[in-house]
Order: sequence, then structure tokens, then C-alpha cells
Amino acid sequence: MTEREQSQDRRQGREEKPGQGPEQGPGQDWRLERSYLSSSGEVRWSALGTPGDPPVVLLHGTPFSSYVWRGIARSLARDHQVFVWDMPGYGGSAKFTGQDVSLAGQSQVFTELLAHWGLTEPFVVAHDFGGCVALRAHLLHDVRYRALALVDPVALAPWGSPSYRLLGAHADVFGQLPPALHRALVREYLGSASCRGLHPDVLDRLVDPWCTPEGQPAFYRQITQNDQRWTDEIQPRYGEIDIPALVCWGADDTWIPVAKARELAALIPHARLRLIEGAGHLVQEDAPAQLAGALLGFLHDQG
Repeated sequence: MTEREQSQDRRQGREEKPGQGPEQGPGQDWRLERSYLSSSGEVRWSALGTPGDPPVVLLHGTPFSSYVWRGIARSLARDHQVFVWDMPGYGGSAKFTGQDVSLAGQSQVFTELLAHWGLTEPFVVAHDFGGCVALRAHLLHDVRYRALALVDPVALAPWGSPSYRLLGAHADVFGQLPPALHRALVREYLGSASCRGLHPDVLDRLVDPWCTPEGQPAFYRQITQNDQRWTDEIQPRYGEIDIPALVCWGADDTWIPVAKARELAALIPHARLRLIEGAGHLVQEDAPAQLAGALLGFLHDQG
């Protein structure tokens, strides 16, 4: 956020204070109270922590939202100003026919948001396809980061499970499912991201945005638009990354095999590798304390 925006928020009594921001935990709310009109529609966002502290931006993956970062965001906000946002087509952000929600489009929106916030060299933490978004912004849009942490990212070919490819290839058919069947499909799909099982309230919170009249077609739209070409375009350039990097991975990830963690860490010069035992793809839910500890240690090491 720019100094002008921070000053305006202070005058209107809306500035976040340390430790405040969206609520966390099962059954509690997570509201992104601010908005930005991006090239792909309205983006909902929020900031936690103290303005002026080192900035950290958190990127979610698919089919999730910023909600999965709620606990980690509060942990990081003790010493950083933490920016969270729902990508276009996800969570509380805009969803509409014809919307560009591709990984290319998301990296453009991310670049726009950093400019809107006035952040020139933030720490960036990115999960799942948020990893591809962050990597594309850095390698293709020349966006600089102070350091980059990638958590079970979509970054290396091949990717996309058989189920993911099936849904994308027949989005027009699945988009016409009766609402109850659609909800059951999304619920089963999302639940498989955790190796421990998600709390029912957490699972409902992640599923609900996909089960509105706008959300059901949006669920299949984002799968249709995302394919391997977006990572194929940047994978040969990972050796160019010259900033501190951390690769975190759930050791029990069934969505993206842990072998990809070692492969990616080997491609990024001087990258650290941290495997988190007892965690699946959705590390934020399976092992939040371990992930927060790994991220805090990495950020503090960068000064």
C-alpha cells in the first residue's frame, strides 16, 4: 500500500493494527475488506501487521483462497506487514463469464497489485499455482523480490492429475451438474489436498465460494484455462533466479510428488529445501506450526 493510502486509512480509522485483521479458525470469519479493480476484475485483499514493517505477500493456489493462509498470516504479522488477496475468480474476488483467470493473467494482476500497494521488493510466499504466478511475475515481468518461498508449487512438468485434466476437458458438461452433485465433487476434490483430513468448517469455507451461481462455472473455468504451457514457458529459466529461495514441501503430498521438491530445489541456485513430515499438499492446514516456523526462520535469515 502506498503512503498516501495508509494516510487515508488512518484518517478514516481503518488502518490495521499489529495482530489484527481477518479472523481465523473454524467457524470464524475471514473478511478481505479492501478491493482493487484489476485487469481481470475486482480483487479482494487485506493487510495484517504494522505498516512500515518488512512486507510479505502471500499467494494461494487452486482451488483455494487466501483463507488457507489465515494462521500463517497472523504468525508472520508479528514482525512483518502481511498482504493477503483472493486471486480473480477465487474466494471473495470477482467471478464472471469471459474472465481471464489463467496463470498468465494472474501474474499480470499480481504485478498490478504490487504497484498498487507500492511494494518494490517484498518477501513473497506462494503455494500451489501461486508459485507459478510468482515465478512468472519475477522472470517475465521483472518483478523483484527480497526473497521467495515456494510451498508445494506448480512449477515443473508434468503436472495436472488425471481428474484435473478430465474436469478441464469437459468443463461444459461438469458445469451443468445439479448443485448438490457439484458440491459433493468439489468437496471430495478439495478434501484430498490434506493427508490428515480437514476440519468440516474449514472444508465448508473452502467449498462454499464454488457453490454459488457464479462459483460453479468459475470452478471449471479456472481448470480449463490452466495448463502446462504456463510453466513450460518459464521452467528453462529457473537457473536465472538470483534471490534467496526456499522450497517447502509436504512430505505426504499426493497432488504433486515430493520428488518434485528435490528437482525444483536443484534447479534454483542456492535454494534451501525443507520437507515437512505429516503434511500433504495443503501444508497450511496439515502442519501450520511447522510451516510457520520454516517461513519465519527463512525470512529472519534475510534480515
